[in-house]
Amino acid sequence: MVRRRRGQRLDRQLDQARRRPGKKFLSWQTGDAAHSPWQTVEVERIGPSLSPATDVSAARSLRTNLAAACCYQGQTVGHDGFLVAPADARSILADAGANAAVLFPYLGGDDLLGRRDGAPSRHVIDFGERDRLAAEAFAAPFARVASAVLPARRRAAAEEQRRNAAVLRTGPRARINRHHAVFLDQWWRLSWRRGEMLAAIAGLTRYIACARVTRRPIFEFVDRRIRPSDALVVFALADDYSFGVLQSALHWQWFTARCSTLKRDYRYTSSTVWGAFPWPQIPTAAQVQQIAAAARALRQVRAAEMERHDASRRELYRSLDTPRRTPLRDAHEALDEAVRAAYDLRGDPLRFLLDLNLELAEQERAGRSIVGPGLAALSPSPELQAACTSSDCIAAA
Repeated sequence: MVRRRRGQRLDRQLDQARRRPGKKFLSWQTGDAAHSPWQTVEVERIGPSLSPATDVSAARSLRTNLAAACCYQGQTVGHDGFLVAPADARSILADAGANAAVLFPYLGGDDLLGRRDGAPSRHVIDFGERDRLAAEAFAAPFARVASAVLPARRRAAAEEQRRNAAVLRTGPRARINRHHAVFLDQWWRLSWRRGEMLAAIAGLTRYIACARVTRRPIFEFVDRRIRPSDALVVFALADDYSFGVLQSALHWQWFTARCSTLKRDYRYTSSTVWGAFPWPQIPTAAQVQQIAAAARALRQVRAAEMERHDASRRELYRSLDTPRRTPLRDAHEALDEAVRAAYDLRGDPLRFLLDLNLELAEQERAGRSIVGPGLAALSPSPELQAACTSSDCIAAA
């Protein structure tokens, strides 16, 4: 409670500072070191993004982006009892082959960014929408969840009931919560399984993921058999063109400007970032292929550099904090050039994207269609589809 009051007080102070007349000073740190140098600029106005760049807070959600149903948060298990270490997972799978239907590799943000191979370090028990009797058929996984999860959910529901009773004593119409009571009613199920997300990636061979809270633009393809944790944002897109646009500096600038805070990490949100991001509207087939080729080249360079330096993705990307030339920097710049060409971008990138967003939102308001996310939105020919298809990804095993 004290921390929340302090946060509210800081928000009020920031709002008051932004509203004061006259010049203002805006300072920020970059880089990965705890004592990285501060940069300060003098500005006329401090926008909600707390950035000296173009204020993109006026951008509007695009119905086409939201209707595409491509961007999701990963699974929230709700209790660590659903998570299984590798040795235990092998034992459960050996115990009964049918257990593979409810035991899946589970990828977290630290796995993706911090492990050398980026592979899952755990499995997750997911009974899906099965009722209790159907879940009990998987004896070992069910026993594990019953032992670890059920007692915790009983305690949480009992505590919630006590809090509700206290609230109701203040007035019979007071608002109460049944959050934990609902979880107890279906205690063998994950808290938020994200069935819509699973359905969206089910027909793909791979999907794109990035850490939901991050300070670096690191996107990666992941085998669809791997379940993403809620530390990841999932994009139900499997083509190299889509990967290239998402991995580009343009998307990263939009990302950071739309969700910037005083903290050094950024949080990706489906509403403010994805929902308002304008995709290229009239790229040529050649431009689409150039983005796809540059995206593949970037991943190849990244894989080779991680192997050469025995580095994780997080460690490798620290090299971009310095101005020195590296293969990774060159690969990113080649991709960025290809993406800019597809937009026919001129001038300030954020101003360009904001103007495009507002133009597309107005077209939607007028009942006209716009080009939404992904390669499929461009109605590609079979040849173009093939040119944007590859198979590399973080593997399930």
